[in-house]
Amino acid sequence: MRISTNTIFETGTNQLGTLQGQIARTQLQLSTNRRILTPSDDPVASARALEVTQSQSVNTQYATNRQNARSSLAHVEQALASTTSLIHDIKTLTVSAGNGTLLPADRQSLTIELKGRLNDLLGVANTADGVGGYLFSGYSAGSAPFTLTEGGADYHGDQGIRKLQVASSRNVAISDSGSSVFENIPTGNGTFQTSAAGANTGGGVVSSGTISDAAALTGHEYKIDFTVSGTPAQTTYTVTDVSRAGETPVPPPVALDVPFESGKQIKFDGVVFDIAGAPANGDVFSVKPSEKQSIFTTLSQLIDTLALPAGGAGQAALTNGLNMAHDNLDAALENVLSVRAGVGASLKELDYLDEAGTDRNIQYAATLSDLQDLDLVKTISLFAQQQMTLEASQKSFKSLSGLSLFNYIG
Repeated sequence: MRISTNTIFETGTNQLGTLQGQIARTQLQLSTNRRILTPSDDPVASARALEVTQSQSVNTQYATNRQNARSSLAHVEQALASTTSLIHDIKTLTVSAGNGTLLPADRQSLTIELKGRLNDLLGVANTADGVGGYLFSGYSAGSAPFTLTEGGADYHGDQGIRKLQVASSRNVAISDSGSSVFENIPTGNGTFQTSAAGANTGGGVVSSGTISDAAALTGHEYKIDFTVSGTPAQTTYTVTDVSRAGETPVPPPVALDVPFESGKQIKFDGVVFDIAGAPANGDVFSVKPSEKQSIFTTLSQLIDTLALPAGGAGQAALTNGLNMAHDNLDAALENVLSVRAGVGASLKELDYLDEAGTDRNIQYAATLSDLQDLDLVKTISLFAQQQMTLEASQKSFKSLSGLSLFNYIG
């Protein structure tokens, strides 16, 4: 069989090119530590690796979101901590205001301090979030949530709670609406509130009261009218259900002409409280369901209370006003602490999600390693074999291409 010189050279160069391509591919695998250089190397593993890589990228984004959420919640926690401190300061000033030995100048000083606390509280409520918005504006983050008014403060935000997705099936609130933190605070003891009429002339001081029988509560408003008559003077009271006043026939009083004793419990329809001191004839006290009130309104009312005259009926009105302020401040503090507890729980959850995300990244990395990484020992051995084969092929081709009959014809 005749083989032309051209065929010898063409076959040799093709074979050398193939061997060089193989060794170049192996060298590229070693340099990248990747078994799969193109999808055609292993279509199934390539598709799976793409899925895992995408999941890994999403997991990394969730980690970034958790970091952003943690930063926002840290701002909220700092603002709530400042609010807690301010409420404690206000409560301390309220206790000081109840001292009967204070002079008008002393009360004026307390009033100035309370006005300062009011402005401080407004500043905290209008805390910025660090990225051009406000923490407590809800979805209306671009505008300040509160502005001071004559009787408290107006809320300009909404009820929205901004959230951030921090895991595949978990969204975490990164802010609270100013309404839920500073406004929707129940008055009194949270179920009902007691108060004294502003026109009272006696020295009666009403307590905040408690619930004696939850099943007996009606949610109605009641009026307690006092009568002082006879010689010696006898004080009695009548309890009327104001909420039923429009019924026909008019229902009888809940209690009629009950003898009054200072400090003795007054109990009806599931509520119990007491009135201390000496109410005057015609004095009126009321019991009605708790309402929602802003802490700014509570503080404004407290400032107005300090302007009441001391001594006699004025002292009783002052005490009643301070007691009401105490109850409302306690409710405001409890509300803020509840919100802080929620923030703390969210921060704790972010820690757990971070741990889970780190574990998931390790799993993804291990899966990608199984799919893509190179068996170095095997590949280095293959590279050495290919190198030896290429060198042998080059030597044989050199020898073969040098053969010629003309070398032997003399």
